[in-house]
Amino acid sequence: MKPTFYTRNYTLHDGLKLELGHRTLIMGILNATPDSFSDGGRFDAVETAVERARQMAAEGADIIDIGGESTRPGYDPVPLGEELSRIIPVIKAVREHVKLPISVDTYKAEVARQALEAGAHIVNDVWGFKREPEMANVAAKFGCPVILTHNRDNRDYSDYILDALNDLMESVQLARAAGVAEDLIWLDPGIGFAKDYEENLEMMGRLADVVGLGYPVLLGTSRKGFIQKTLNVTSNEAIEGTGATTALGIVQGCQIVRVHDVRQTKRLATMTDAIVYRQARKG
Repeated sequence: MKPTFYTRNYTLHDGLKLELGHRTLIMGILNATPDSFSDGGRFDAVETAVERARQMAAEGADIIDIGGESTRPGYDPVPLGEELSRIIPVIKAVREHVKLPISVDTYKAEVARQALEAGAHIVNDVWGFKREPEMANVAAKFGCPVILTHNRDNRDYSDYILDALNDLMESVQLARAAGVAEDLIWLDPGIGFAKDYEENLEMMGRLADVVGLGYPVLLGTSRKGFIQKTLNVTSNEAIEGTGATTALGIVQGCQIVRVHDVRQTKRLATMTDAIVYRQARKG
């Protein structure tokens, strides 16, 4: 089966452009947190964050994703003021020194508002507008692309994949009701969120169903626990497993991948794209 790729062309503020539908876009992860499961504490200072963002840009990143609160399993919520103090200076500095679109990884409406005012271009909400519904209004006001992730407070699924797809469409409806334009909505299947090991594996095999909802799909598997468990490795040793899941996602139609290891993922995506986008163009 040929994958479906959606074409979207965005002109963002600062004159930056973002195009979907021609190749896989690479979103580089920049965690301004002391406790992220993978690279926490490494890039929480502004200077080192800018240095890392520059490195990811040189390695082929298309978007820099900046977050100030870890969402690893068992994470401790971060107070609003602390999250703002972590990420707003980083967003301002990265915007000044790196000419790439910036996404803000947050589920708090006030953080999103201040981040967009500081120069961020995209809202990446791991709760899909459900933790703080005001997020939808903020995104609509700024007219920015939004990433809606599958997540929930429980795993009481009656039909796991069908329930997950319905959950995502509930997030879409929240966005639409607030006035977010249809072509600004991206979806994320939420690998690692409200899913056990088997459910993560099943979702990885059913990503085409998420793509089939009609929106571009971002896949974020980088160094996640189900890869570590499968390979019996630590997070920093999970690059091959991340690569396997990334290629599988692209083949099923995922158009953006969120990763720590930009250089290696860029090469992998370029090779995979050479095959699957050629196939898609043949129609």
